[in-house]
Amino acid sequence: MTNAWKQWDFSGAGLQSLNLELTRRLRKPAVAFGLWAGFALGLHAFYLHERPRGLAYLAASLAFGVLALLAPWQASAGFGALYLAVAVADLATLERRLTAYNKAMRLDLSLRKGTTPPPGFRGRYTDQDVDIRDYVAVKERERAGHMTEPGPAAPGHGTQSKSFQEQEAALQAYAKRRKSLKNPRS
Repeated sequence: MTNAWKQWDFSGAGLQSLNLELTRRLRKPAVAFGLWAGFALGLHAFYLHERPRGLAYLAASLAFGVLALLAPWQASAGFGALYLAVAVADLATLERRLTAYNKAMRLDLSLRKGTTPPPGFRGRYTDQDVDIRDYVAVKERERAGHMTEPGPAAPGHGTQSKSFQEQEAALQAYAKRRKSLKNPRS
């Protein structure tokens, strides 16, 4: 399927325009992890709109450069190892932060001003909860698939289902009846 649909302008407040806006704004994991390779510049942090974190990476890179030029090599190597350890720890949390950013973006777009429920929307129906409570009550009486006590009869049905033997007998009687209708004895 082509991506031509992404170019269409639905310019409404519907679900399609919301999805188009989301595809434009959401951050992609492949891009975020690719930009982490340039962690010294804080590119991945700027991609996730984490400006303070990105600026901290830039400042740390500048400090490492100054230490490498002016300080003994042991100090700059120690700072470099610490800087690399922080970057690897940042890589471990990158997916979590990316997910949080995308979730916040979805919420912001879904709850922005001007979004109203569809016409005729009446909210959640409460009578649906009654059905689920009955179902849960029946399931709580069951133990390993066997009823421990008889439950309430379903509306329009008998009080109890036929046993397996009764069902088999009914099927055999039905088969005999059909056979006699097909081959009547004259």
